[in-house]
Parts: sequence; C-alpha cells; structure tokens
Amino acid sequence: MKTLRRNFLKLAMATALAGALVTGAEAQTVSKQLAGESVLETIKKRGKLRAGVSSFVPWVMRAKDGSLIGFEIDVAKKIAKDMDVEIEFVPTPFSGIIPALIAGEFDIIMTGISLVPKRNLTINFSNPYNWGGIGMAANRKLTDGWKPEDFNKPSVTFTVRRGSNDSIFSVKKIAPKAKIRQFDDDAQAIQDVLNGTAHAFVTAEPKPTNYARDYADRVWQPLGKEKLLRWPSAFAVRKGDPDILNWLNNWITLSTERGFIEERHDYWFRNVAWKDLVAPKKK
Repeated sequence: MKTLRRNFLKLAMATALAGALVTGAEAQTVSKQLAGESVLETIKKRGKLRAGVSSFVPWVMRAKDGSLIGFEIDVAKKIAKDMDVEIEFVPTPFSGIIPALIAGEFDIIMTGISLVPKRNLTINFSNPYNWGGIGMAANRKLTDGWKPEDFNKPSVTFTVRRGSNDSIFSVKKIAPKAKIRQFDDDAQAIQDVLNGTAHAFVTAEPKPTNYARDYADRVWQPLGKEKLLRWPSAFAVRKGDPDILNWLNNWITLSTERGFIEERHDYWFRNVAWKDLVAPKKK
C-alpha cells in the first residue's frame, strides 16, 4: 500500500513538473509574440518613429523654411536619436489626434497632450515629462478694468481651441455663466478676441502672455501671471503595449536627470529668441 502511494506521488509530481515546463515554454512563446507585435519593435524594424503632432506655440510650430520647430519637436528628435531611428512628424488637428493614434496613423502622440482620465479610457499615457498651465488673454476695450468675477455673465464670450478640455474646464471654473465658442486652432480663437467679437481667449501658456505682449494695444491679462489650471503633459500610445511605455518612462527619468528636458523647456518657454524663426501667420 505504501509502495503504491509513493508511486502515485511520484507520478503526480512528474505530471506537475511536465505541466510547468510546458507552461514555461508557452509563456516564452507568448512573450515573444507580444514583443514582436509591440510598437517599439515595429519602430525598430521600420527604422523610423512616426510622431503625431498638432500646431501649438511653442510646442509645435512651422518655421520659415517649412520645417517644424518647437519644444515637442526637440523632444521627439532626441527620442528618435536615442532609439537610433529616423523621425517622421505627422501633423494632425488636435481635435482628431486621439482617433488618429488609435487608427495607427502614427506611433506616439507628442504634442503636449494633458493627462485626462476620460482620455485614459481609450489611450495610455507615459509618466509626465512637462508641466504647463492655462492662462487667459482678454480684449482690452471690452474688458478694461474688469475683475475675474466680471467675466461670469451670460453676455460674455470666451474662445477656446476645439478639443482642449483643460481650456473648457478653466472657463467653466472662472465663468460658468459665460458662453464658449470653439475653433479648430488658436489663431482663429484669438482673432475673435482681437476683432472684439469675443471677450477673452483661454489656452495653454505661454500663448496668452505672448499675445498680451505682441498685441498690447488690444489684449491684456486680467489675471496677470496667475494660472487658471496647472496640468501635466505626457506621451500617449495605444492600449495594450507595455514595452513602449516602459521605454518612454525610462527615457523621461534619464532625460530629466541629465537636464535635457529642463534645458529645452527654458529655451522655448522662458524667452522668445526663437520668434524670428517662425513662419508669419497667414492673413
């Protein structure tokens, strides 16, 4: 009886071991399949990183020579260099940049996109690598001497860039009674304020500050340097791919520690030495 029991235990152990070996082999196969299907492997095989960007000063701008320049452009180029691949920029309207990512039109969103829980339901974010803020610029003639509470009226109109949840949230925070008019880009949104057909324009800094400086006779900042909202920006990738997120997060940690991100941020956000490089606005 004891002999029979020992033999049964040996058989059970052998079966369990064989199962473990099979499971381990299958796990390795699945791991290789997942790695082979990852965006990171696709980029390496292609030899090119495709970055989705949307025009937004000073993140992404068109230079006089037709090339793209800006904070995000410098960051994307450095990432591609560290991946040892080429870089290809895919300009995309901001309102459609998430659907375009999901559709596979590019690999990563690199346009200062903010972390929003609702967005995180359909895409994955890396760790934050930059922090920005939402500011306001107002028509001087229409709002001269106004205090923040004076903007909270049904007769007041704010302009924002379509798809900018942070801007819309900020308007509702300061003036829930006011109207919000949305445009496809910031140039159209600020133009309404310059023309006097809207009271104020809300968007990410440093644009409000730059507009108040460039059009000082028509635009001012009722809040001064105060931000309506502070927000973190990150890279965005499609769901189900941990490899590219791991790589990007490690890159952010290293580039922050070595000062690259801070140096590029200071260049693009703390001065306007680059202003003469930017292509003039179309009239």
